[in-house]
Amino acid sequence: MAPRPRLLIITPDFPPAPGGIQVMAHRLAVGMSSFETMTVALDCEGAAAFDRGSEAPVIRVGAGHLPRAARNGLLNLVALRSALSFRPEVTLHLHIVSSPAATLLRRALGAPSVQYFHAKEITARPRLAAFAAERADAVIAVSAYCAELIAATGAAPARVRLISPGVDIPGDPAPERQERPTIVTIARLEDRYKGHDVMLSALALVRERVPDAQWVVVGEGSLRAELEQRTCAQGLSDSVRFLGAVPDGERDRWLRRADLLAMPSRLPGAGRAGDAFGIVFLEAAAYGKPVVAGNVGGALDSVSDGESGLLVDPCDPRAVADAIVRLLSDRELAGRLGRAGAARAREFAWPVVAERVEELLLEERARSPARGSRGRGRHGRSRRAPA
Repeated sequence: MAPRPRLLIITPDFPPAPGGIQVMAHRLAVGMSSFETMTVALDCEGAAAFDRGSEAPVIRVGAGHLPRAARNGLLNLVALRSALSFRPEVTLHLHIVSSPAATLLRRALGAPSVQYFHAKEITARPRLAAFAAERADAVIAVSAYCAELIAATGAAPARVRLISPGVDIPGDPAPERQERPTIVTIARLEDRYKGHDVMLSALALVRERVPDAQWVVVGEGSLRAELEQRTCAQGLSDSVRFLGAVPDGERDRWLRRADLLAMPSRLPGAGRAGDAFGIVFLEAAAYGKPVVAGNVGGALDSVSDGESGLLVDPCDPRAVADAIVRLLSDRELAGRLGRAGAARAREFAWPVVAERVEELLLEERARSPARGSRGRGRHGRSRRAPA
């Protein structure tokens, strides 16, 4: 049997650190079976135990004590050093901070690179984003909105492929009904554009027609104290539950219990990026829950209006409230959207998404003139690079 081609994944974000890019990196690392894969990632608390139980070989870069720029620099350095041993035939970069390593590996080994883009990093570091897009052999945008942000940098990438993030499909999505009509929002309380402020105003309007409705807020962040104060000031304390950060299992239980998920995320304004995709909408859909989302940004890719949820003006509390009341009052509509959403979520299951990324990587390997000209290196399951 011919050996599998070698793939090097470089990412600052990898489990057990929480976050969407972290999940993506792991699902791709273990899900693309056509490759012999090695991942270079930053170290984090609990990484040693996680790596021992993981199917994905990882080289950890111990740089937690360093400033962010130094951590990213060391990530690139270790990735380059590891590549000289591993001899990858193609590289996948989950963040633009590893684009310097991608460029050097292309020159040194002829390994074509594929660069992921997520949105926020494009507006935060437009020059680096343009550099990463122009130097990569192919780029992956997680949504049409993300692709527009790449284009706005002035970069002219050779190949752009739209590949959405994936979602884990629950084995048992059976609902657990609450006594009260329940709306859930799942998001960190850090970015105002997520729409928690609009949700508070909308909830007051919802209660006029559904008096016993409750809003469950999953997520922690610097905006929590302000939101709690506003909740009290608006007399909504008996209808809002701030749960903070919770384990994945508890988050999933609230998706089972909720009647719907609402997150009217809006665009944050010039110079900043909003939600690139909105994976939480697919997570809710996987549990058969209809969603209410803003009609802008990445939600246009993750939510099919009138099919898996309702898209509304995210800056209009009344529009948000009307959509929520409609789903709470019309069980037939909510059920239809929930069932269609669950079917749609299966189209975004991680194995499906990993296969699409794998196909792109194999295409780039086949296009490379250096294919097959490099020797084979050795690697272990999990190694730690010195800080």
